Order: sequence, then C-alpha cells, then structure tokens
Amino acid sequence: MTRTKSFLRWLTESKLGFLTIVLITFWLKTYVIYLTKFNLGVVGPMQNFLLFLNPVPTALLLLGIGLFFKGRKSYWIIIIIDLLLSTWLFANILYYREFSNFLSVSIIKTSGSTADNLGKSIVGITRPTDFLAFIDVVLIIGLMVGKVIKYDLRPLKLKFNLLIEGLAIALIGLNLLMAQKDRSGLLTRTFDNSYIVKYLGMNQYAVYDSFKTAQTSEQMAKANVSDLHSVKKYLKLNYVKPNAAYTGVAKGKNVIIIHLESFQQFLIDYKWQGKEVTPNLNKLYHSKHTLSFANFYNQVGQGKTSDAEMMLENSLYGLQSGSAMSSYGTTNTFESAPAILSQQGGYTTAVMHGGAGSFWNRNNAYKQFGYDYFMPLSYYENKPKYYIGYGLKDKIFFSQSIKYIERLPQPFYLKLITVTNHYPYDLDKKNQTIDPTDTGDETVDGYVQTAHYLDQAIGELLHWMKKTGLDRHTMLVLYGDHYGISGNHHKASAELLKQDEFTNFDNLKFQRVPLMFHMTGLKGGIKKTYGGEIDVLPTLLNLLGVNDQNAIQFGHDLLSKKAPQIVAQRNGDFITPKYAKVGSTYYDTKTGAEILAPDAKLKEQLVGISNKVTTQLSLSDRVIAGNLLRFYHPKWFKKVNSHDYDYNEEKALKKLYSSREKTSLWYQNHRKTTQKKFKTDAPELEK
Repeated sequence: MTRTKSFLRWLTESKLGFLTIVLITFWLKTYVIYLTKFNLGVVGPMQNFLLFLNPVPTALLLLGIGLFFKGRKSYWIIIIIDLLLSTWLFANILYYREFSNFLSVSIIKTSGSTADNLGKSIVGITRPTDFLAFIDVVLIIGLMVGKVIKYDLRPLKLKFNLLIEGLAIALIGLNLLMAQKDRSGLLTRTFDNSYIVKYLGMNQYAVYDSFKTAQTSEQMAKANVSDLHSVKKYLKLNYVKPNAAYTGVAKGKNVIIIHLESFQQFLIDYKWQGKEVTPNLNKLYHSKHTLSFANFYNQVGQGKTSDAEMMLENSLYGLQSGSAMSSYGTTNTFESAPAILSQQGGYTTAVMHGGAGSFWNRNNAYKQFGYDYFMPLSYYENKPKYYIGYGLKDKIFFSQSIKYIERLPQPFYLKLITVTNHYPYDLDKKNQTIDPTDTGDETVDGYVQTAHYLDQAIGELLHWMKKTGLDRHTMLVLYGDHYGISGNHHKASAELLKQDEFTNFDNLKFQRVPLMFHMTGLKGGIKKTYGGEIDVLPTLLNLLGVNDQNAIQFGHDLLSKKAPQIVAQRNGDFITPKYAKVGSTYYDTKTGAEILAPDAKLKEQLVGISNKVTTQLSLSDRVIAGNLLRFYHPKWFKKVNSHDYDYNEEKALKKLYSSREKTSLWYQNHRKTTQKKFKTDAPELEK
C-alpha cells in the first residue's frame, strides 16, 4: 500500500512522473485511434506489436524536450507539444476519412488543396468521436486545474534529460530495425503511406514525408528549362514515325485496359496436367482481330505496378529507386493518356480498382494524370470472403464494376486493375479449378491457380461485353504489369519451363509479359517485334489516330517498321533481337550463349546500345525528378489542374449518375441496368 502511494505521489508530484502520465495517455489514445479511425491492413503478430509500440518512441523524444525547461514552463511546453501532436492526429483523421490517405507536406503545400477539399465540408465529415484525439490533453489539464497534478519546480539534472532523449532515439532505431525485418525496403520502396504509419507511426511518417518532400524540392529547384531542351533534342533525334497503315484504325472507339497483375508471357498457351491455364487469354492472343506481341517485356524497377502504370500512361520510366507515383505523383506535371484523350478525343476517363485508393499514391497521382473518375475499394461492397491479398477477387471486382462501366459516357478510356494473381498466389479452395504445380516451391506452385482464376474472370467480362454489344465499340488492351515469379526461384522456374537449368539470361527472357490490342475488324497477328511497357502509349495513340510527335515520350510505336527494338531494363540491362545484357555479361539473344570475346566492332556496337539505354533512362529520370514538364507548353495540350478532380465517393457517383449523356451503355439499354447480363460463377455470390 505504501509503495502504491509512493508511486502515485511520484506520478503526480514529480516532473518525470508528469512526463510519464502524458506519454502513457498519448500512447493509449493514439493506439485506439489507429484501430478505430484508420484502415491500416495490419496482419500478423509483428505488425500488431509494432502498431502498438510505434506511438512511443517519437512521442517520448518530442515530449522530452519539455524537460530542458525550468519550473512551470516545463509542464506547459510538454502540454503544448502534446496538443500539437494531437492536432496532427486529428487532422489526419479527417483527411483520411475524405481521401483514404494521410496528410503530407506536398498536399499541404499544393495551393491550398487540403483547404479546398476539406474545409468546405469540415462540419459534414467530423464525428464526435474524432475529438478523442484531444482526450489526453483535456484530462491532463483537468488534473492540473484540480491540483491532482502538482508542479515540481526542482530542476532536473542534464544527464536525466539526455538519458531520456537517448532512450527515445534507441527505441526509434529498434522500431525501424524490426519494421525493416518484417518489410524490407520499407523506406526505399514506398508502397503506401499506410505502411509507414502502421510500422513506424504517425509522427515518424511526418518526418519521413518531410525528408522526402525536401529531397524532391531540392531536385526540382535545381532543374530549369535547359534540362528540358536536352530531353527534346534527344527525342527529336530518336523519333520513329508510327506505322501509317494502323493510324486511326480505332479512332473514336472506347478503350478498356485490363491490367493483368503479375502475369507473365509463358502462361499463354501453357498447359498443366493437360489443361489450359488461360484458355480465354489464349483465344484472344491467337484471334485474327488481336495484335499480340510475343517479345514484349516488363521494364519495372522497385515501383513494380506503379512503374508499369507510369510507363503505360506517360511513356516515362519508373525511378531507379522507389516509386515515381508515390514520390512525385502528387505534385508533378504530366502529359498522360487520360488527359490527352480527354482533350483530343472527348474521352471520359476512369480507373476501377478493388484495392485501397492510397496504394502507390493512386488517389493523388491519378488527378495529376487527368482521370475523371477513380473508383477504389471504398466504392465496392466488401466482405471478408470477397477480399484476398491486395483487394477484391477479380470476379467479384468485375461483377461490381458493371454498374459503373455502364454509366460512363462513350467514348471512354477505362483501366481495370486486377489483383488476385498477386504474390503469394493464395486462393481459397472453392475458387481453385486447376491443381497447383508440383515444383515443391510454395511460392511458385499456386501461380497457375490464381492465373487460371484471373483468366476465368476475364472470360466473364468478355461475355458481358458481347451480350451488351459493347465489344463492337471497344478496343481491349491487355498487358502484364511485371513478373510473377522472381529471379529467386531458378530451380522451380526451370521445372515449369521443362528446362535443365535456368540461367540469368533465361531470367531476362522470363520478364516477357503479354500485350494485346483486340478489336472487331482489327487486322491482327502475332508480332515478333521486341518492345516494352514504355512503348504502349505511342502504339495506342497511333491506333486511336492521335498525333504524338511533339510529346515527351521515350517509347515508340511497336508497329513501326523502324522501331528500334532496344528494350531497356530499369537496372541498365537490355535485350534486342540480336543481343542482350545482364549485369556485365553480354549474350546472343537467339542462342542464349555468353559473348565471351567480342571483336572490336561488336564490342563497340554492344557498348553503344548500353550507352543508349543509360542515356534514355537518365533523361527520363531527369524529366520526373526535375518536374520538367512544367516547362513544356505545347499548343495541343492543356496542363492538368488536379483541383478539377474529386474522387470523393458521394460527389463522384452523383456526377456519374446525374450525367445526361445519351452515349452511355445504360442509356442505350433503355435506361436499364445491364448487370443481369453479367454472369459469374463466383461461389461467394451464390444465393
């Protein structure tokens, strides 16, 4: 009893006791808010432990500053710091509710965009429980006013202050070490701000974001219009005229891009136990109305899917480190496909995705790209059995997307992002309709099952398009975003391909992914041309009849007879129809044999290709890191104003459903839904 009284007296009558009370109340309050106000996707004991721990280190470091002051001032400095931290937490609660993301320095700095979008509806989005963010501040002040907490005016020895700050720094290091162990590349390859918050906490996220913003600002500040001149000069010298025979063959058609998650080219025509893994995609691939590319490569870096989207929409490479969409998607000026097609062809533009809107910073980057609509997971009905890994299962996603697709005014440019065929390739038994492979590698063996499921989902979407007649007015574009089986699975990959070994050159060839353009009446065929994701946009724009000669794009029309066929990899490797490079080793593309002793002429040729690849990558990096497109003002393109776009669900759907455009599929179906024409065998939807 005496010990308890002594401890309570220490808590309420000493400066260190006061710091302890403030720290513990702030810690518990923050943890409760994490669980109730944010959807952080915490999985497993390690992530749960770090979520519980992470409010402490930075709070201790910051609150500890108050100990360096004397007398009553020390107490009030601690309270003010607590109030500031609580205000930051409160602001993020409101912002997250509206945008499913966390406040960043770039958001706050961008011409008052936060005030524009939050300020107008602040009362409408605020809930009484949001003020839980300040409960500890109110409690502490109440205890002080009621004299339960008494001032301790004795000065603390400096060594105690330094010890506390040292402990805080040690905890920050421990937190970071544990986070990096659970999620390698956490700070160098940013997937989503939610990852930083759930692993490191709200305060460390603010520090990280500030550092990244400062780094980005410094790069942009050093850039000037002369940097753009060198880029334009290079692109002019290397411009390839598109194939005139295909110019405008799809003019005025809808464009539906199906993003095939982690889908590799070897799956096309691949059979397991005598069964086709992807029968629907195989049929499309071989259709006389499909332009298919047999030597099309992914070119992604650390940004994986976001790099693929950056190339698809802008013909700019992803970054050497991190994700361009995450680091630059909020503030950069872009010359993107949706904006070009909206301005040049009157297209309605939309992205639909059964995953979190904040992942890869999509909910900000898409505004900079000029997308009219972005419909992430929050737009869809989500139940536990509907969701897998990174979003809704593809069949569920497509079935729920119909109600939005049918209301889009035509012509539209629509991207559908699938997720089921994503690592670790898990699928519940009810949806498994093909056996796993038997390589013994758990990561690899489920790959055919999720790929088969994705193929079935695409088959259901294609059936709906045919039933509604949408297929007659639409060009389908299907592309794989990146590899599914990484270079860490050589033995299993060799077994899948029925090879004796799997070399580094084989792994380079393994980076092939599908690319198909399918449209009724299109003169198709399987093309052997070598190309990559950087080339999709120029090829698409030519098919749609959009002149892009003066655009800042690093790709070329894949159908051009003069296409250079040099496919750069983000790390500087490359492949051409004749030669390839992996690391410091060159290969003969046709035979796969190493080129051990090239003569002077061949060596000059190989070095020349390598230098061209390096130049192209560095110039693209310069465009993004320096935000060089802010200096570019072509007459044919109007700069996108991100403030013109609002992805708030209520506002966006009101706009979509109130549209009086007679071109929508819904209107053409006598203002009746076409959802009944969509047939799915998804067991989750069985009545």
